[in-house]
Amino acid sequence: MKEFLFIYRSDYLSIPQGSPEQMEALTLRWMDWIKSIGIQNKLTDRGNRLTTTGKVVKSNDVVINGPFMEIKEFIGGYTLIKSTSYDDAIELAKGCPILSIGGNVEVREIDPV
Repeated sequence: MKEFLFIYRSDYLSIPQGSPEQMEALTLRWMDWIKSIGIQNKLTDRGNRLTTTGKVVKSNDVVINGPFMEIKEFIGGYTLIKSTSYDDAIELAKGCPILSIGGNVEVREIDPV
């Protein structure tokens, strides 16, 4: 089995601002989707959401504010899974609830060193 990283991206301005009930329903869809990956024994780390703030460290001790909110998409979270192939990992990603709100899932294979 290979490990893959799911990176969740969405348009910062299109993040749903629904009622508490709508937000709870979306959260339950996420939990059910992650659970379904776990049931298949393909979940390595459920990951977490990321805040919209951060810092970027560059060479020569330069530290700047980031991520930059002027970009259209931001990284909202991640999950680590294990899968036999890219195709299988992509099939798992197709069930991600972020797709229903205009976001996307970047699928990256982990290259162990």
